[in-house]
Amino acid sequence: MDTRTLHIPTPDGAADAFVAFPDDGAPRPGVLMYPDGFGIRPVLRDMARELAGHGYHVLVPNIFYRHGPAPVFDLPEHIGAEARPAVFAQLMPLIEAHTVDRTLRDAGPYLDFLTARPEVAAGPVAVTGYCIGGLLAMRTATAHPGRIAAVAAFHAPVGADGPGGFAGLTARVHLGHAAGDMTPDDLDGLNRALDAAGVDHTSEIYPGTTHGFTMSDTDAYDPAALRHHWDRLLPLLRQTLSVD
Repeated sequence: MDTRTLHIPTPDGAADAFVAFPDDGAPRPGVLMYPDGFGIRPVLRDMARELAGHGYHVLVPNIFYRHGPAPVFDLPEHIGAEARPAVFAQLMPLIEAHTVDRTLRDAGPYLDFLTARPEVAAGPVAVTGYCIGGLLAMRTATAHPGRIAAVAAFHAPVGADGPGGFAGLTARVHLGHAAGDMTPDDLDGLNRALDAAGVDHTSEIYPGTTHGFTMSDTDAYDPAALRHHWDRLLPLLRQTLSVD
């Protein structure tokens, strides 16, 4: 496994990023992985390595690079209930400043950087994301329909842009929702909006989960739900991207 920290040129500066890919010299399909709001840290690097081990070239950008390199602010090893107020006091201004315009200004450069890497195979890529990163993944896939074959988002506020936010989305989609984030009625409404937009999708509530269930450094972590996430994500990528 080859892992590196790289810098992605954007209109607003250089975004630091973590990259992981098999070191066998073979070109691999690209995956842009947006982190949750806590950003690039050991658990995200581990998830990128895990995905790369299945045959992908994984790029994880620091979405808050305008405020400094990752980690933008200090994080405890475990983001538990006692730490969350102080962490969120620093995090929420960054999330509020990360507008749709900023997302779209960054998305093209991220995709350009990923697809230009010599270790990345030609053809469409996939995008995945967690929490706010899932929303960014959906916005990226919607803005670049010809370049993205699949998008997956987990415990993410994917409906934040309203039903019109899915217009033009051509990628195959999987959405894994936390039970604490979405009711069955909410899910039904979201799925109707995806159907109306003609999106090829699966969208489900992961039973018994709370927001952040994929992240092993938080109280929300659910090992069974993380396995379920891999059981949904990996087939989606295999079905939409070519892996030798």
